Amino acid sequence: MARILVVEDDADLSAVLDDCLRHEGYATGLAGTGVEALDRLSQGEYDVMLLDRDLPVLSGDEVMRTVDRLRIPVRTLMLTAAGSIEDRVHGLDLGADDYLPKPFAYPELLARIRALLRRDDTDDAPTVISRGRLSVDTVRRLAYADGRPLDLAPREYSLLEELLRADGGWSSTRALLESLWPSEAHDQPDLVKTAVYSLRRRLPDPALIASSRGEGYRIP
Repeated sequence: MARILVVEDDADLSAVLDDCLRHEGYATGLAGTGVEALDRLSQGEYDVMLLDRDLPVLSGDEVMRTVDRLRIPVRTLMLTAAGSIEDRVHGLDLGADDYLPKPFAYPELLARIRALLRRDDTDDAPTVISRGRLSVDTVRRLAYADGRPLDLAPREYSLLEELLRADGGWSSTRALLESLWPSEAHDQPDLVKTAVYSLRRRLPDPALIASSRGEGYRIP
């Protein structure tokens, strides 16, 4: 039975999460402060920690720094009302395994927990694909240009990852259609053209993605 530590200062939300997680078959522990969370982690092992970032006195950020510094073996899903790309990147850089903005849908929370529980030790280091000024973290699904985070829609991220995986080679329109739109008609090349246009607008330089009639698209 997986053990989950819920670190949340909102007593009502904490009680709801406790009931729901127990209903799903998880064993739970509760902490209302960062100090209490670290105390519980020192007393017993937990598989996953749901960590509210906005805790009083000892913030979730400080809890995460301590967990990372002491190498406490717990997967951490950070929860917060702040959901910008900068907030997500900062939380992940602190050592959190995943990040979920409030308010969240309970089915998504459960899915995130299941994903964390499926990870093995080989997942600890993010898989980064880089070429030139662009890179993606395929574990956290974050994209960067010149080391700065890009705020991409899911399809834009997937397109960028596909182009980076080609390692400088050409990706044809047909191949991109089959990869990114597998359940849709493959006779709509404008889907790719529109997605590339949208992705280029997010980049500091549109020329970072090259195109050629008959060849497709590539990252030089």
